Amino acid sequence: MSRLLVPLLFLILSQVGCNVKPKVEATTAAPIDQNAILMAQAQAIHASALTLDAHADIEIPGKPSMYVGSDGLSKVAPTKMRAGGLDAVVMSLAVGPMPRNAEGYAAAKALAQTKLVAVTALAANPNNNATITKSTDELTAAHAEGKSALILGFQNALILGTDVTGIDRLYDVGVRVFALTHMGHNDFADSSRTLFDGDTGTREPDAEHGGLSALGKAAVVKINALGGIVDVSQLSSQAALQAIGLSVAPVIASHSNARALTNVSRNLSDREIDRIGETGGVIHIAPFRGYLFDSSAPNMDKNIRAVRKESGIEEDYLYPFELYWEIDDLALKRDFLTRTSALLGPIGLDEMLDHVDYIVERIGVDHVGIGTDFNHGSGIIGFDDASEALNVTLALLKRGYSKDDIIKIWGGNFIRVWRAAEKASDARVLKPQE
Repeated sequence: MSRLLVPLLFLILSQVGCNVKPKVEATTAAPIDQNAILMAQAQAIHASALTLDAHADIEIPGKPSMYVGSDGLSKVAPTKMRAGGLDAVVMSLAVGPMPRNAEGYAAAKALAQTKLVAVTALAANPNNNATITKSTDELTAAHAEGKSALILGFQNALILGTDVTGIDRLYDVGVRVFALTHMGHNDFADSSRTLFDGDTGTREPDAEHGGLSALGKAAVVKINALGGIVDVSQLSSQAALQAIGLSVAPVIASHSNARALTNVSRNLSDREIDRIGETGGVIHIAPFRGYLFDSSAPNMDKNIRAVRKESGIEEDYLYPFELYWEIDDLALKRDFLTRTSALLGPIGLDEMLDHVDYIVERIGVDHVGIGTDFNHGSGIIGFDDASEALNVTLALLKRGYSKDDIIKIWGGNFIRVWRAAEKASDARVLKPQE
């Protein structure tokens, strides 16, 4: 009996053992880092795009400037361009207000020449790996070779005095983007920012020419004939609309934002935005705090005016910081700038991209770009110089823009307009009778 029980017991135990599942150690999958994924996507898009800044000022070596970076260098220095993956920038031969007489014209021309020498020397330095490009073919070739591309721009026909043939000379030295005004009217066009005379306490009339003068209209025709790009930034609304209508090629606004979001005269009205879109042009949004603040915020205008009055300058303003240079007392000037800046609040990429969104929603992604106005007071949290250009791509990606959209915004749209300008010139050469 005992001999039968032992084998039976072994059989029962073996069957029970077969039905016992092995213990499985619990495992937890590593969390997916969405930020890392987005950054990798942004880096890949940024590397594949030809990234272009449609407007920056030229810094003159050795000349003190309050607008450069904390390191004392241009915000679009080649080292910063490489650090931020910015491939190309329009370097503008820009001058500010000067007397409209022989002395003023000569001074403006001399300053423009000094800036031309500075940017030419920058490109000639082999350490910068930069080149001045004069056509879309040269631009794309420079990008393929890994060089920083510099495109020459021009701003303020004060440099020309009253001589429209000066445009030919500028084109011959490589200028391809032409903006007729800066602050103040000149003999070619009305500006969106009229000059204030602190000595007399008076301001220029809103319009001197009713838009473009005869010289201004001749300038647009000449720019088209040469194959240059007409830039309507800083023109009065009337002058901009006339230039858009007169140009046979699409125009750009190289550094302009939307007036509907920030109501200052320097920004573009909806009518200007619509016409630029209808004619195939591009509006380049600038990271400039004074043109990005929420002007619809309750009491914003009232509070800005109060600070201006307490600082002893005109309450009316074309942008909040206007006329700070008229304040003689340095402490009062510093107080004015600090208090006005505080009223506007912190401004970063979100505010800038709100303007991008506005243009896209109104006229489409084919008509928006980036133009920083670096080296002239521009710069915001997250995009204070060219080294932070990747932040723009990442922020656009987070807002739902596709790779193709971002490539268009970062330079594709500008290149399309430049090619159209070149073709318009070619057509005139082929058919001079027209």
